[in-house]
Amino acid sequence: MTPKTENAQGNPISRLVSLDAYRGFVMLLMASEGLGLSKLARSFPQNQLLQFLSYQTDHVEWVGCSLWDLIQPSFSFMVGVAIPYSIASRIAKGDGFGKLLGHAIWRSLLLVLLGVFLRSTNSSMTNWTFEDTLSQIGLGYTFLFLVAWMKPRTQFVVGCLIVFGYWLAFALFPLPSPGFDYATVGVPADFPHLQGFAAHWDKNTNLAAAFDTWFLNLFHRPKEFSYNGGGYLTLSFIPTLATMIAGLLAGGYLRTQAEPMKKVWRFATVGVSCLVLGWVLNKTGVAPVVKRIWTPGWVVFSAGWCCVLLAFFYAVIDVKGYQKWAFPLVVVGMNSIAMYCMAHLIGGFIAHSFEIHISSHFFQTFGDAFSRTFVDGTVLLVLWSILLWMYRRKIFLKI
Repeated sequence: MTPKTENAQGNPISRLVSLDAYRGFVMLLMASEGLGLSKLARSFPQNQLLQFLSYQTDHVEWVGCSLWDLIQPSFSFMVGVAIPYSIASRIAKGDGFGKLLGHAIWRSLLLVLLGVFLRSTNSSMTNWTFEDTLSQIGLGYTFLFLVAWMKPRTQFVVGCLIVFGYWLAFALFPLPSPGFDYATVGVPADFPHLQGFAAHWDKNTNLAAAFDTWFLNLFHRPKEFSYNGGGYLTLSFIPTLATMIAGLLAGGYLRTQAEPMKKVWRFATVGVSCLVLGWVLNKTGVAPVVKRIWTPGWVVFSAGWCCVLLAFFYAVIDVKGYQKWAFPLVVVGMNSIAMYCMAHLIGGFIAHSFEIHISSHFFQTFGDAFSRTFVDGTVLLVLWSILLWMYRRKIFLKI
C-alpha cells in the first residue's frame, strides 16, 4: 500500500511516512515494556521526573489517562486511517467489492485468532479470551470495512450511534445492591470506586462484565470464568469500532485535495475539541474516561489525543518534510504486526539468551535498580534490529 499525497510545495511523495512513523511510535512504546521505569522510580522515590515517567509508562488503575493508555487506541485509530488507502489501492488493481469483503472477513478471523493465540502462549490450553488488541480490532474489522463504503457524514453518524448506544446500554444496567461483596468480582477493598451515575462503569459490576461471565464460559477452560483481574471486557470491541471509525474519517480526509496545512489545523482543532468534551463528560460523571473498558468518554478523549498526534506527525514529516529523524519509527511502523508478535513471543527468550551466553548477572551490570531498564532496553534494541534487517530486505508481515 503506497498512499499518495502532496507536501506543502505541491510535490508528490510516494507514501505518507507520517502514518508509518505514528504507528511505529506506539509499537515501540508497547515493545519497550516501559523500560523498567516503574522499578527505577521505586528505587528513587524522591526523583520527580522518574515518578512522572513511571506514571506515563503504565496503565492507570481505572479513571484517567497516561501515555501508555494511548497505545491501543492509537493502533486502532491507525487501522481506520489506513482503510481508505487500502481500498483505493485494491480497486486500482482491479479487485471488486466481493473480493475485498472476503479479504476483510478473512483478516478479521486471523486477527481474532492471533490475539487468542498470543494470550494462550503461557497457558496449558487455549485461553479463549478476546480482550487482546488484535482480537478487539478483528471483532470489529469487517463492520469497519462496510462502513468505509459509506459517505463521511454517514460514517460519523454511525460512529456516534455506536457510542451513544453503548453508553445507554451501560446506563440502563442495574447497579450492585447495597452491601455487595466486591471481593467476589476481584475488586479490592481500597479500589477507587466510581460514585453516583458514573458507577455504571465501575470495575467488574457493569453490563459487559456480566456478559463475559456468560459468554466466556461457553468455551472450554480449566476453571469457570468469574472476572477479569484488570477489568478488561470482550464487548469493548464495540466502542473500539467507534475509535476505528474516527480513524476512518481521518484517513478519508487525508485523501482529499485540501491544502496540507488546512488538514493539520483541522486535525488539531478536532483533537482539542474532543479532549475538552471528554474531560467534561468525565468530570460530570456522564461518561467517565476509563480505558480498560473503553467507555464512551474514553472513545471521545482518546480520539482527541489520536487526532493531535496525527496532526503532529503529519505536519512535521509529510508537510514540512522532516523525515530522516523518523526512520527508526518507520522501520517499526511498516512491520507493526511483526513487532507486536515478537514482543509477545520472543522478548523473554532474547533476555534469557544474554544471560546464558554472556553472564547470568549480565543485567545486574549497573546495579539492581537499573536491571529492569537494562533488560527492556536490550530486548527493544534486538527487536528493532530484527525489523531493520527485515526492512532492508523488504520483508513485511501483513494480514
